[in-house]
Amino acid sequence: MDATILPEVTAAGVIIKAILILAVISAIAGFGTYIERKVLAFMQRRLGPQHVGPYGLLQLAADGIKLFTKEDIIPQHANKIIFMIAPIITAATAFIALAAVPVFPDFTIPFVDVYVPSIASDVNVGILFVLGMMAAGLYGPLLAGMAQSNKWGIIGSARTAVQFLSYEVVTGLSLLAPIMMVGSLSFVDFNNYQSDGTWLVVYQPVAFILFLIAGYAETNRTPFDLLEHEAEIVSGYVTEYSGMRWGMFFIGEYANMITIGVIASVVFLGGYNDFWIFPGWLMILGKIAFSFFFMLWVRAAWPHVRPDQLMWLCWKVLMPLAVINVVITGIVMMIG
Repeated sequence: MDATILPEVTAAGVIIKAILILAVISAIAGFGTYIERKVLAFMQRRLGPQHVGPYGLLQLAADGIKLFTKEDIIPQHANKIIFMIAPIITAATAFIALAAVPVFPDFTIPFVDVYVPSIASDVNVGILFVLGMMAAGLYGPLLAGMAQSNKWGIIGSARTAVQFLSYEVVTGLSLLAPIMMVGSLSFVDFNNYQSDGTWLVVYQPVAFILFLIAGYAETNRTPFDLLEHEAEIVSGYVTEYSGMRWGMFFIGEYANMITIGVIASVVFLGGYNDFWIFPGWLMILGKIAFSFFFMLWVRAAWPHVRPDQLMWLCWKVLMPLAVINVVITGIVMMIG
């Protein structure tokens, strides 16, 4: 949809959009845990949740009650203020990043005639804003591990700094080539660039693959979940967390998974344009849902990697490929 013909965006529309993002994404992040357990169980020939409610659908409610009622413990020798703030940073940065991406299709509320935009805040540097907020999310796990008086937390926070900082370089370089082609940092411009029906992944398949791999690392997903690798360091930076503080880390993780899915859909997979007989709102939801499912599929199919293998992959394989892709894109654009 062309941004120049959209109805006027009012403050009421932006507030409604912000509330929708907080409410719906929080619910999806919670329901995502049920979906993940069911998908992994199916792929590994297990049943998954099935005892609480029909097909285990009420397992989500049981988990929520447990998190809200579980005793909130703060270790004796921990830095209490930082220990309490760290989970809030993780969840807050994840939701703030969603403010600049088209999470849901735009629509108009009938009777009151309030236009709700697809993006809560359509800043002209949307991609830069989202990458910056995802980078700021590093401080949540980092401070959480450092605030504990626990060696497993320290190891987890050290891995956080190494992994996040390294793969942010790959994420930025992978998006640089598409930015060069579109000539803008706005998600709306990326969507309009693909309005003719040709998805950007056709021109930038290498950038798309690099972005997905780096996105898995930045969201702490298998096979790159070394921040809390239970087989080596108990539970990493969340070792001494309990109750809802523990849950906030994973709400932020699932919200970041949705953010990666939205960016991949808008930048590489045609955005929220109509496709054949399918309307744009259905296409964007389907693309985000498939991206979420693909992350679960990768977790079921791939084993963990060692920390040294993770760094080798980043600095000796992915980053050189991303730089080469940017150089080739620049040469092609100069010749064309």
